Amino acid sequence: MKSALSIVFGVAAVALVAAPLTSYAGGTISGKVTYSGKPEQKEFLFSKFPNPKFCVKNPNKDLIDGDKRFLKQIEVGKDGGLKGAVVAIVDIEDKAFMDGYAGTEVGAEFCEFLPFSGIVVNKRPFKVENKDADPDDPKSVAGVLHNPHSFVVKGNSSATGFNIGLAKKGDTLEKPVVFRGGAEKVGYFRLQCDQHEFMQSFFLPVTNAHYAVAKDDGSFEIKDVPAGKHKVVAWHPFAAKGQRVEFDVDVTDGGTANLKAEIK
Repeated sequence: MKSALSIVFGVAAVALVAAPLTSYAGGTISGKVTYSGKPEQKEFLFSKFPNPKFCVKNPNKDLIDGDKRFLKQIEVGKDGGLKGAVVAIVDIEDKAFMDGYAGTEVGAEFCEFLPFSGIVVNKRPFKVENKDADPDDPKSVAGVLHNPHSFVVKGNSSATGFNIGLAKKGDTLEKPVVFRGGAEKVGYFRLQCDQHEFMQSFFLPVTNAHYAVAKDDGSFEIKDVPAGKHKVVAWHPFAAKGQRVEFDVDVTDGGTANLKAEIK
């Protein structure tokens, strides 16, 4: 005969097996970044820059009209969605994430820096690869010369980070991003080609893995956010004069917090 104690343990074991095993890694922040202004673009003439016959081959035809090349500074989609805005939690400093961040990678392709926007981590690598060569130009068969020039932008001032030429296809550079004097809390990182001014991209410094870049319609999602109240910023290099717009968001374990992030 089984003892009463054995029966109790047996029932408890069955109860443990039957109980749903639910484990949450945090919650989710999802929503949309909107912009109340109008789209903006800057116009350049290919003829004023090197490699005009090659750069015009860029497959993104929204950037090209004949000899004109556009830098899409602000792209606004349906219902005011702001393409390329970066949304990030700013009240968490995750040293393990920052120390382990492998680096931000940018490609120079058809005379365009890709991606247009993203993130960087202070003191961690920033990598650029030249992917361009022009078989129809004897001077550029081995590569189209690009000259990535980086700037740390803080308010109305900026300071050069690196300025390195990449002459051949496949040439790369890797340099650390360096913010000083608290610039990482208010500023951003900008990349421009000194050979082709219309090649530009922009990056928000972050201190944790909880960030997202808004899609074409302005929508975004950040998963695995620790439960609790958080400070979240929405940022775009050309909207609100490049200033961060801050929001308070309350995240619950296993829940989804919706954020309507308007940048004026």
